[in-house]
Amino acid sequence: MLPLQAEKMNDNELPMGSKVWVYQSTRKLEPHETIHIISAINAFVYDWTSHKAGVRGSGEFLYNRFVVLMADEESVKVGGCSIDSSVHFIKSLERKYDTGFFDRLNIAYKKGDEVYSCPQEEFEQLTRKGIVNDETIVFNNLVQTKQEFLTKWEVPFKDSWHKTLFLTHTSFNSVL
Repeated sequence: MLPLQAEKMNDNELPMGSKVWVYQSTRKLEPHETIHIISAINAFVYDWTSHKAGVRGSGEFLYNRFVVLMADEESVKVGGCSIDSSVHFIKSLERKYDTGFFDRLNIAYKKGDEVYSCPQEEFEQLTRKGIVNDETIVFNNLVQTKQEFLTKWEVPFKDSWHKTLFLTHTSFNSVL
């Protein structure tokens, strides 16, 4: 299934240094939910402001799981209130669709064309069993810019910060 996109403007028009926020649902959202989420993203991005100026930005909903917001800070600096409004928007999606978008210990990975997610402990077990290996694509939701989003969001496990985390945990646990 191709990623679905909602946007105020084509993100191709945004500079590579545009600020990015990635919010990952703890579950795959259903097609009927996806339609409403895309509409909500469109409405939010269209009305998004910072210091009473319209934010030049875009929003996407990818893999029925990720809300991605981008803002061109060259035109309008995104301040505390505009970031707060985006957080409130994402929290409203959480409540409406009974999912979590702020669980940073829920890790998403690809198997074939399908995206799955699980808690950190379960992910660690999957790595030990070899179900997740060095070539498994994982999602780096900590990317900060459009450039990073395009080049470092979907990466092989071996090239991700996740690998470092699990090597550290494995080393720590073996000492105990």
